[in-house]
Amino acid sequence: MDVSDGENMAAWLMSVGILKIQPFKLPSLSPHDARVRMKAVGICGSDVHYLKTMRCGDFVVEEPMVIGHECAGIIEEVGSEVKHLFPGDRVALEPGICCWRCDLCKSGSYNLCPEMKFFSTPPTHGSLANQIVHPADLCFKLPDNVSLEEGAMCEPLSVGIHACRRANVGPDTRVLIFGAGPIGLVTMLAARAFAAPRIILMDIDDSRLSLGKSLGADHTIKVSTCIQDADEEVIQIKKTMDADIDVCFDCVGYSKTMATALSVTRAGGKVCLVGMGHNEMSLGLVSAAQREIDVIGIFRYKNTWPICLDLLSSGKIDVKPLITHRFGFSQEEIEKAFKISADGSSSIKVMFNL
Repeated sequence: MDVSDGENMAAWLMSVGILKIQPFKLPSLSPHDARVRMKAVGICGSDVHYLKTMRCGDFVVEEPMVIGHECAGIIEEVGSEVKHLFPGDRVALEPGICCWRCDLCKSGSYNLCPEMKFFSTPPTHGSLANQIVHPADLCFKLPDNVSLEEGAMCEPLSVGIHACRRANVGPDTRVLIFGAGPIGLVTMLAARAFAAPRIILMDIDDSRLSLGKSLGADHTIKVSTCIQDADEEVIQIKKTMDADIDVCFDCVGYSKTMATALSVTRAGGKVCLVGMGHNEMSLGLVSAAQREIDVIGIFRYKNTWPICLDLLSSGKIDVKPLITHRFGFSQEEIEKAFKISADGSSSIKVMFNL
């Protein structure tokens, strides 16, 4: 079924494995809101988790929910108090609405707000819809040379930017990244933009490592999922880097990858956990503590859209090669798109063009 232009429609997650394009009623437009016609929406790994299991981490889908949060579109209408945006402006949307009242928000860590309303995180509806209403302050005007698809890619890129900021990546930081999926690759692009002089990328998939190499990784290492191979892989990592490893980004989040990261990082270095593959891990932390390795985590991002757009506009980061599949907004295409994204063997980023 093709979506009618006469009615606002959205892709609803109904139950395990079931997506349906159905009518979606917009909330009223407040003085500080914007009504945005969606044009580009990407599929995130969390969307796939929700489709497969109706949950992602501690977040559980208990009633039908519109899916999607990586998005960009065109302003159709603005509230009476909005002065910086106008109908026709192309914008990228930051998908999280915090309370701005709690101590975390007031201190600047709004990404940790306990009252956060985040697109496609239960019970908040997402953005895979013809139109949505969103706070205008979270709609960022795209530079003329940045496409709507690139605007939608600001969301995953923000994860990489935030990770590199948390780990203080700079010109003297040698970086190792576990995972060459979408988040591992944007973290690599961010680390390179932050002037990291040497980056090694690791994964179990040859095609993803090949893409990572073409995007700027200095070296790639193919690894296995078997924990028994970890000691041998540690030797290979150290030989390939041929220098101390200052920061490891675990963009997978498995016990094996974190254990390996703690083993190879230099004394006084940092291990940043980005991926959330395992909810619980058993790790030998005493050795890491004795070497004063800082283990840091990230959750989403904060204040990243301006730098993302600057890096994209300047050409310092190119996310276009990450978009491997494109689909329109029909029932048949959303089902096919999510199937390809869930399979993962041939896709990096699957994008809807509405």
